[in-house]
Amino acid sequence: MSDPRSYPQRPYLAVSAAIIRDGTVLIVRRARKPAINLYTLPGGVVELGESLAEAVVREVREETALAIEPAGLAGRSEVIVRDAQGGIERHFVVLCFAARWLSGEVVLNEELDDARWLEPCELAGLRTTEGLGEIVASAFRQLAGPA
Repeated sequence: MSDPRSYPQRPYLAVSAAIIRDGTVLIVRRARKPAINLYTLPGGVVELGESLAEAVVREVREETALAIEPAGLAGRSEVIVRDAQGGIERHFVVLCFAARWLSGEVVLNEELDDARWLEPCELAGLRTTEGLGEIVASAFRQLAGPA
């Protein structure tokens, strides 16, 4: 069975969450293409009829078993993967949320092979998805509230 997300007719809408807990953010490593071996935020594709907030809560629960509370958008990213001939193999538009950890401990699903609670400064030594540091910084600012 082929993956319907390969060679799409249009971009897929996805969500992710910068989950903040005690001054750290949850970073996960992807175990599958297209982001295999890259550290990123947990998340996935929005399903038909699902709000963005519902999608990010569901995706985080499915991937990590955590309960979260999305607080608002922290940024966006776009993933466009081309094949050797220049064709669009994958295209995702990802809306990244700042979120508060509510409960649970990380239990990885088959899409992930590592998870770490890190301080933002610790991201520098990891292979991450593009723009991850800026999104994490935005999430921390958003959840800090007014000074």
